[in-house]
Amino acid sequence: MGWEAPPLHILLFPLMSPGHTLPMVDLAKLLAARGVRTTILTTPANAPSLEAAIELAQRSYQYPIELHVIPFPSTAVGLPEGCENASSVPYYQHPAFMTGVTMLQEPFRRVLTKLLPDAAITDWFLPWTFNISEELNIPRLVFHGISFFALCAHASLLFEQLPTDEDTITIPNFPRRVELQRSQMPDETQMHPVFTEIIRQIAEWEPKSYGVVVNSFYELEAEFADHLRNVLGQKAWHVGPVSLCNARAEQQSRRGNKPAIDGEECLKWLGEKEAGSVLYVCFGSMGTFTEAQFRELALGLEASGRPFIWAVKKCRDEWWPERFMARMEGRCLILRGWAPQILILNHAAVGGFVTHCGWNSSLEAVTAGVPMVTWPFFAEQFFNEKLLVEVLKIGVAIGAKQHTVVPEQRPLITAAEIERTVRRLMDDGEEANRMRSRARELSIMAKSAVDEGGSAYIDTQNLIQELTNRRTMPNSKSQ
Repeated sequence: MGWEAPPLHILLFPLMSPGHTLPMVDLAKLLAARGVRTTILTTPANAPSLEAAIELAQRSYQYPIELHVIPFPSTAVGLPEGCENASSVPYYQHPAFMTGVTMLQEPFRRVLTKLLPDAAITDWFLPWTFNISEELNIPRLVFHGISFFALCAHASLLFEQLPTDEDTITIPNFPRRVELQRSQMPDETQMHPVFTEIIRQIAEWEPKSYGVVVNSFYELEAEFADHLRNVLGQKAWHVGPVSLCNARAEQQSRRGNKPAIDGEECLKWLGEKEAGSVLYVCFGSMGTFTEAQFRELALGLEASGRPFIWAVKKCRDEWWPERFMARMEGRCLILRGWAPQILILNHAAVGGFVTHCGWNSSLEAVTAGVPMVTWPFFAEQFFNEKLLVEVLKIGVAIGAKQHTVVPEQRPLITAAEIERTVRRLMDDGEEANRMRSRARELSIMAKSAVDEGGSAYIDTQNLIQELTNRRTMPNSKSQ
């Protein structure tokens, strides 16, 4: 028998935050299903959720998804022991958390030296992984859990000296005219030094990396994917929506977190509602409100007249409007904690989604064919809102104007404004019907993209093949 080459081995290292980890776990599943040996790097407190996320899927893979654990210096940066995920850290301690993340450089170096994978795909918030990978002649690819639109916008704004006396900013050197209010963009003068340094490192080292892997599909953002590759000169692969690697409903409801409610109970409640009548409300793992805003949201949802599912991360009992639960009995389902989001979005009863415009949630709604009310808070969420509302035309903006992680710094959006926006999305007017029709078209495109012969399927195969071919090239680490 002839010699058979070992399987391609890729190490994946996500930032320890649900919005960053979940799509990279799905990427690992996607690669494992194509015969790639995959290893996910994480920390002790995050390992159990990752084990749950891959448990159901890995039985069918030729090579199991492996976990490799490195210690996280929680107490060294002033965090409680075992506090190792951004979702468990209040916003004012995010700088301490990210300081702890930067202290993972030597553990990462030791793992990479020991495993010597053929490539490392690391989160874009871990830019220092480039230097370590470069030392070992291992190609480092950047995983972006954000849109091509946001990637291009970040690149266009990075080195521009924007006018300081204008309230409205037009994104320069962009495929189409897009305007944002200055308040919708991060204020770098107010940024903690640890984040300023990370952004500086991203700007310096990401262009030197082997390329970027993006959780999107070409048909959704063709002009922006082309701009990134052809104008900005970035080698890129579109491999999404990666969540579609979870073919079975039970896997979709168990992507690494225990749902706040049993999926069957959720399906039973939805099954009693008319098609397209239910509004799903969720603001991700880090979306928080003031008590006043929470109450306005509750009253706005009540006034809309629509049945709704509301995934509530944290609130106190006194935050609810008086007798709200009694009035909403049978009309709403409150999920305290993590929700089986993909299962909910794909149910026929769900006709709209109030979202913070995180890219995972946005793409999951696109895949399910559900239009959105957009309510961004921070990060790249205001860019995603522009894509959903102005380019794809499957969203209605709630009117959020302030880019900030601090709930108290956001202007109050009233119950009347919330009711009006929900009705625009959910009623049977011409605008709402156009959005629903467009959302259904994009859903079909998303599913076709990951099917054999689709754009994402082909690009994923191209990535695997290029990394496989690199092993036989001169000066590769295997020589």
